[in-house]
Amino acid sequence: MLPAFVLPETTVNDKGAGPALELGQAAGQLLLLTLGILDVVEQESLDLSLEGSTDGEEWNETPIRAFPQKFYAGMYSILADLSAHPDVKYLRANWTVNRWGVGSLTPMFKFYVFAEVFEEAAAEKTA
Repeated sequence: MLPAFVLPETTVNDKGAGPALELGQAAGQLLLLTLGILDVVEQESLDLSLEGSTDGEEWNETPIRAFPQKFYAGMYSILADLSAHPDVKYLRANWTVNRWGVGSLTPMFKFYVFAEVFEEAAAEKTA
């Protein structure tokens, strides 16, 4: 099932969660997760975590991995070692947004999350 979008390009104004992504043969492997923030307004933050599930219906309370809080557009990547979560067969993105300052307090982020199996041998060749 991977590489695939955990969350396709989406514009959000409030907290939420994306659809379930079935991991298939990528379950239990090391994943490279990329958060692409395409558009933002000033004075706001995005907290994004990845949740795991065995059945795609009920989600673990503790996130598998979380990105550090983000404020700006850009591409950010982290690794998620699913070998510590062998029962996880599905992933989904979960986010919270916040805005402060003057003007409208409605936040707006346009972003996506992409997942692929991290191939250590390929990474060593490019290093």
